[in-house]
Amino acid sequence: MSIAEDQLADLHLDIDRAAGGIAGQITRELREAVRRGRLAAGARLPASRELARDLGLSRGVVVEAYEQLVAEGFLVAKVGSGTRVAPAAARTAAPPAGARTAAPPAAGPGPVTRGSAGPVSAARPQGSGSAGAECGYNRRPTSPDLGTFPRRQWLAATRRVLAVLPSEALDYGDPGGVRELREELAAYLRRVRGADVTPDDLVIVGGVAQGLSLTVQVLAGRSARGRPGGDLGWFHGRAADPVPARGVRLAVEDPTGLRQLPLLRAAGAEPVAVPADGEGVDVAALAAAGVRAVLLTPAHHYPTGVVLSPRRRAGLIEWASATGAVVLEDDYDAEFRFDRDPVGCLQGLAPDRVVLAGSVSKSLAPGLRLGWVAAPPHIAAAVRRARAELDMGSPVLEQHVLAELLRTGAYDRHLRRMRREYRARRDALVRALAGHLPQVAVWGVSAGLHLFAELPAGWDEEAVAAAARARGLAAEPVAPMRHRPGPPALVLGFARLPVHRAAEVVGALAGDLAAGRAG
Repeated sequence: MSIAEDQLADLHLDIDRAAGGIAGQITRELREAVRRGRLAAGARLPASRELARDLGLSRGVVVEAYEQLVAEGFLVAKVGSGTRVAPAAARTAAPPAGARTAAPPAAGPGPVTRGSAGPVSAARPQGSGSAGAECGYNRRPTSPDLGTFPRRQWLAATRRVLAVLPSEALDYGDPGGVRELREELAAYLRRVRGADVTPDDLVIVGGVAQGLSLTVQVLAGRSARGRPGGDLGWFHGRAADPVPARGVRLAVEDPTGLRQLPLLRAAGAEPVAVPADGEGVDVAALAAAGVRAVLLTPAHHYPTGVVLSPRRRAGLIEWASATGAVVLEDDYDAEFRFDRDPVGCLQGLAPDRVVLAGSVSKSLAPGLRLGWVAAPPHIAAAVRRARAELDMGSPVLEQHVLAELLRTGAYDRHLRRMRREYRARRDALVRALAGHLPQVAVWGVSAGLHLFAELPAGWDEEAVAAAARARGLAAEPVAPMRHRPGPPALVLGFARLPVHRAAEVVGALAGDLAAGRAG
């Protein structure tokens, strides 16, 4: 797999600021990325100024690291061409997927331990986020600005793909996804998210929701059982030998997003609420919940915006390894970070225990319905079979186009541009709230497309959310997302709110609240 000449790589680097020696840390991280193949020969690195801005460092620190690696022969730097990985740089290939040995999940759900966790009631209200007025900026708080979809780049990539794609490639293909996209995605996830993944570990799906649903079906024992592809004897005998209706107790964060719960239940999950606080999910409560699997949003918890702390990350992996449980990692909002260092995915720490689910719904558009699941080999194979039984796979042309955007670096450049734009919009909304509604506490602003606004005690969430939607804000009350009561709060989206409109919209909302029309 080659990397085009104009690729501008986005990077995941683990930097410990408290330890000092930042230039040396950057040097070691980049050297290891080259050696392990996360950065392929010829890949273009970000300009020193861009990387310094991403990391919140002075440019001189990055320049020092680049110069050291040039001297060691890992990088080459040419005027007008930028800094690239040297063609002859040492590389240690990632282990083949078959090299991993992991026991399959435990067969039974195990005993239920009541205490800090409990089942999520199916009768819970589904929230009112979709009931607001259809204003220009008013959709889901998590939706991106669809007006920024890179139409020109997508069209150019489509033309390039159609010019060279063999006709046979448009036939029914691998239900797990076209090989070219899985290769590009594996390289991207290793480079940007710190994942430990190969193309064979990846299954292309129709978004995170479908990826999680198929994975839960596998864990619940409701998926297709492995049979030779040409053997149809199973089909004729299936009525007499149905897949048994089983289930899996699945821990979910409390609070949690509601839209995914019906999908998870339909797939065979019994959701069990486990508290999440300022460090993320409570691992002690998780251990006491008697579950075989847990679904998390560790990069940017929805709705609170909390990042799973290093202490909790270590405890979570220890729990999964000791119990044989599976961690479903929804890589929610990982692309958009603003005021913190990038956080690597959990999958990179425990690839035999973690299933990583991601998509381009936030980075490009949810309507594309393109996502992926990176899973241990036995789970990836089962998800691929389940996808074949469901609908035979995702559209082929769109997969090739996304692979082309990744290959040429157009996807990286689009993300960089949108990070700058969304950061400006977030800053504008935070300033407006501080100026017009100072009694509202704002949390979870370091990443993602939404913020968590905690309201003063006694305020009516539903009424305030309705007033916010009427003024054009994407807003949802948090109470329906809670298993246990908590202070009133809203989720506010800023991706579709232009910078120049933030103060006006929030000021009008403050006036409505002060006049007693809500709250």
